[in-house]
Amino acid sequence: MNMVRKKYTWRQLALATGVIILFLGNLTFYIWYQSESIQLGYRIHELEIKIEQLKEEIKKLEAKKESLLSLERVDRIARNQLHLQDPAPEQIIFEKQVNK
Repeated sequence: MNMVRKKYTWRQLALATGVIILFLGNLTFYIWYQSESIQLGYRIHELEIKIEQLKEEIKKLEAKKESLLSLERVDRIARNQLHLQDPAPEQIIFEKQVNK
């Protein structure tokens, strides 16, 4: 049995090589794209968690601000620490309103 080996032309080899390179390039791009998509998904998830944490912190800070600015607290500090008191009736001055 005599096996005859078929010889390929340079054109056929170049075409086959080009197809293989094109296929490997597309495969490499697809794998890179999928990897980037997964990494972006993880990053988005991390940022969403960070947003929720910041929203909770904002709520806590707003509650603290409300308690610090309450009129009762301001009045207590004014009287106890700054030793302020209500004005005497003779200290109150009324101005006349001028109609325009």
